[in-house]
Amino acid sequence: MAKVELKKPIVDEISASIKDAQSVVLVDYRGLTVEQDTQLRKQLREAGVTYKVYKNTFMNFAFQGTACEGLTQYLEGPSAVAISTEDATAPARVLAEFAKTADKLEIKAGVVEGNVYDAKGMAAIASIPSRDVLISKLLGSLQSPITNFARVMNQLAEKGGAGAAEAPAAE
Repeated sequence: MAKVELKKPIVDEISASIKDAQSVVLVDYRGLTVEQDTQLRKQLREAGVTYKVYKNTFMNFAFQGTACEGLTQYLEGPSAVAISTEDATAPARVLAEFAKTADKLEIKAGVVEGNVYDAKGMAAIASIPSRDVLISKLLGSLQSPITNFARVMNQLAEKGGAGAAEAPAAE
């Protein structure tokens, strides 16, 4: 069997995983201990992120003709890829948080919803809260005025009820 035939399934696997991805993040994992790598993989798995190490040439072929094509310039040295199909900020957020404790982990670049970002851009994206947190903040903001209005109406009803009871007695 030719070498190309052996490599094609791996390239196809990468292509299939990035096809529907919300975000793809490249990292340099050099210097991580086995324990740190295991912990990182666990955190990414809990966040619904796929994390794998592939050869740069495989990723280069898989990225050709996709939104991730801009990442090919960052494929130098050991590279791992974190892919999320659900939450666009999850890979960057988890990796940036983990990099605070493991200074050897370095985010190279990433693609979020079709836009290519360098390491600084990915750091900015990592600071964005998750979709669930943003929705809960929005709902809290929408609920707050309604709750305050209900309290005021309740207080007015209580005061009005007491005043109405006294008014007939005064007549």
